Amino acid sequence: MLHQAAKNPVREMQNLVECQNRDGGWPYRPGGPSWTEPAAYALLALRAHEPAADPAERAAGWLRATQRSDGGWAPAPAVRQSTWVSAVVVLLGPAILGEASYRRAVAWLLDQTGEESSFLTRLRTFLAGNQIPPEQRFPGWPWFPGASAWVTPTALSMLALKKAFRVDPSAAIGRRLQMGASFLIRHACSDGGWNYGAPRALGFEARSYPETTGIALLALHGIDSSEVRKACELAKVQLASCQSSEAESWLRLGLLAHRQLPPDAPRPVRTPRTIQNAALALLASAAGQGHNIFLE
Repeated sequence: MLHQAAKNPVREMQNLVECQNRDGGWPYRPGGPSWTEPAAYALLALRAHEPAADPAERAAGWLRATQRSDGGWAPAPAVRQSTWVSAVVVLLGPAILGEASYRRAVAWLLDQTGEESSFLTRLRTFLAGNQIPPEQRFPGWPWFPGASAWVTPTALSMLALKKAFRVDPSAAIGRRLQMGASFLIRHACSDGGWNYGAPRALGFEARSYPETTGIALLALHGIDSSEVRKACELAKVQLASCQSSEAESWLRLGLLAHRQLPPDAPRPVRTPRTIQNAALALLASAAGQGHNIFLE
């Protein structure tokens, strides 16, 4: 199934549909059980390329059925805790999830913050007589509730809430988006890109990664700053030398969001290793044709 990335989008979409499980979800690799993350990305790719309606409806039904009572989604139905994968599902919007389910999911996302910015942590900082650091004032999103905030779940949650803001431009969503943008800007590495967490660790400057740089740039769509411009320049360099389909796709999506993809950028050449990465390659291909579903 996992052929050259987006060499033939029609054939790649057929391959993606052929890997759909009977329950309507998708596995990470053909033949495996359904997981939330690849299912959500695959459905986003279906929407971007508009194939036959039946696979998309079965996928939407599986995702609606696996929503947890708290409004979020777990990585798989057997897992009992909602996690960051909820943001990827929320990207599908109310037309796919239904109005009531979508509102509950958005509320779950708004309620998530990194442990370092929780009320108890800020209270301990205050009672200790210390100044509240930026990471407590500008909270991001964690991989799962109760953990510290990281770049990827923050970027995905911002993309989901940007869509929610277009549906309901509430002050609560607007404030959370501003905090998320501040979190990303303050977590940029010295080279201008992003790694998975803090820009410094154990006294050393952290190195940025292409996939996190691309997804952070995508989340910062619409923001023009010196930090964003520096990140775009780094992303162009990373795109020319990246070694994975996932990194290639996120970099293209991020650069396209800022209209910074070089006109002479090479065509995608990396082979996706998972169904999720194949879906990302299709999403990047659609974005290159002016249909960036993350921003619509």
